[in-house]
Amino acid sequence: MSKMKRLIFKVNDLEKEYGSTSALSLKKLEIHPGTIYGIVGNVGSGKSTLLNILAGIEKESSGTVLYEDNPYETNWLGKIQTHDDVFYTKEISINTPNSTVSSYIANKFGKKKNVIQNRYFKDGSFKNLWTRSMKDISSGEMHWLGMILACEADPRVLLIDDYGVYFNNKMEKDFRSKIGSMNRTLGTTIILSSPSDTNLKHFASVLIFLDHGHIWKIRPGISRGNNRNKRNDRNNRNTNRSRNRRKNQKRQ
Repeated sequence: MSKMKRLIFKVNDLEKEYGSTSALSLKKLEIHPGTIYGIVGNVGSGKSTLLNILAGIEKESSGTVLYEDNPYETNWLGKIQTHDDVFYTKEISINTPNSTVSSYIANKFGKKKNVIQNRYFKDGSFKNLWTRSMKDISSGEMHWLGMILACEADPRVLLIDDYGVYFNNKMEKDFRSKIGSMNRTLGTTIILSSPSDTNLKHFASVLIFLDHGHIWKIRPGISRGNNRNKRNDRNNRNTNRSRNRRKNQKRQ
C-alpha cells in the first residue's frame, strides 16, 4: 500500500482579526502537493490575508496552520521563522525596502545574477529597474519582479498575490506558461490569488472562492476537466485497441 503524501498546508479553525474586525474565518483548508490552486475574491475577501499567513508573514489570531504537519515557529523576538522553500512574490517588497534590484538579486541568487540580468533586464521597458531602489518602483513593477524571481528560484511552494492584475495579455500568457512548466516538471505547489477567475481557471486545478473571509465555493478549474478528458480519451483509445485486438484474434 502506497504511503500518502503529506499535505503542504493544513488549516483548521483559522481566525484572523484586526482589532474588532474579522478578516478571515476558515473552518478547514487542505493544500495538496504538486497542485495549482486559485484563490478568488474581491478586495476585502481575505485572499491576501490568507496568503500572508501561509507564507509566515502574518500570524493567525487563533486556530492552527501547519506546513508539512508542523506549525510555524517564532524566534525569541516573536518573529515568525519562514521556510526557504516557500517563495512569496509579495515578500520581496516587505523585507528589502532599501535594496536596489541588482543587489537584492545578487544576494539571493549569487553568481546567477548575470544570467538573470541578461535574461530580463538587458532590453525592453524593465531595463531601467536594475539599478533602482526597491522602495522607488511601482506596484506593477514590483509584481513583475516578484514573478520573474519566483520563476528563477524554483521553489517547492510558490505563493502569488493579485496574479495578472498588472499584466497585459502577453505577459500573463508568458508567466502562465512558466508557472505551468514549473508545476509539471518540478512538481511545484502553486497558490495564486486574483479578484477574478478569468485567468486562473485556465490552469488552476482547484478554484477556491472567498467572500468576507469565508470560503463560499470550491470547484475544479478548466484545466482539471481538460486533464480528465485527456485521460478518458487515452483510456478509450486503449480500450478500443484491446477490443480490436480480441476481434482480430477471433477471426484468426
